[in-house]
Amino acid sequence: MKAIVVTDQAAGTAGMQLVERPQPKAAINDVIVQVHASGFTADELTWPPTWTDRLDRDRTPSIPGHELAGVVTALGYGTTGLSVGQRVFGLTDWTRDGTLAEYVAVEARNLAPLPGDVDFTVGAALAMPGLTAWQGLFEHGRLCAGQTVLVHGAAGVVGSMATQLAREAGAYVIGTGRAAARQAALQFGAQEFVDLDNDILEDIGQVDLVFDVLGGDIAKRSVGVIRSRGTLVTIAGPIEARPVDGRTIDFVVESDRAQLSQIVHRVRDGRLRTNIGHISTLDDAIAAFNLTERPKGKIVIRVCP
Repeated sequence: MKAIVVTDQAAGTAGMQLVERPQPKAAINDVIVQVHASGFTADELTWPPTWTDRLDRDRTPSIPGHELAGVVTALGYGTTGLSVGQRVFGLTDWTRDGTLAEYVAVEARNLAPLPGDVDFTVGAALAMPGLTAWQGLFEHGRLCAGQTVLVHGAAGVVGSMATQLAREAGAYVIGTGRAAARQAALQFGAQEFVDLDNDILEDIGQVDLVFDVLGGDIAKRSVGVIRSRGTLVTIAGPIEARPVDGRTIDFVVESDRAQLSQIVHRVRDGRLRTNIGHISTLDDAIAAFNLTERPKGKIVIRVCP
């Protein structure tokens, strides 16, 4: 099969190669999926599991990409809940070869059925951003109707999902970003927008929850606008600052079949839309990842024509 591999962490996306690799075999509780579309997050190339296995042993050349939509072609021993020929989408494990390949082996529990009226590119673009937003808002942030949530990067791939889900849940949403992102953030459902270059973040008043994708100084400053017993959730790594009588939670997204089903249901009925910035083929994927101007949205690779 064709696959993209990485061998040199320092080279980043420029070090990717399109090669021929053996097709994977299904272990216990696995399925083999013919990948129709794959999502890719450039930050993956800084994650230790991209380069080493669970025992910290080098596992290169490794296949990156953890977001997929495709069709099940084989079942491993003991696999239940899915069937050959079924359309699926979801995430792969961080320490296994990923989805920038024509076939991938995935634990069945990490996948959910993809309805026939949802395009594979949408499924691939939905899995990681949708689950990240869902888990940050509802599992870790415990967001409830009537609360106020500050979403950093509200026009971005993950932030746009968080903005839409929070608004649908009955929250008042304040989005942030660069000035050029204002209109997009408002279109995704933010009711106010803070230009992080020109506006004063602290002027927004008190919020119940901050959903952070930026980290650094912005995350630390955000603690000051969280009311007592509020929460800061972040995917940008550990943050020492903590709200008064509140919580700071940094988390890593996990695949969850029930949550994936909830998210794709919202796509089908028009309550949620993906933020796709560029679609490429597997043959042209390396060039897409090294575009001079980064697209404003998710890069999705169509693997199967």
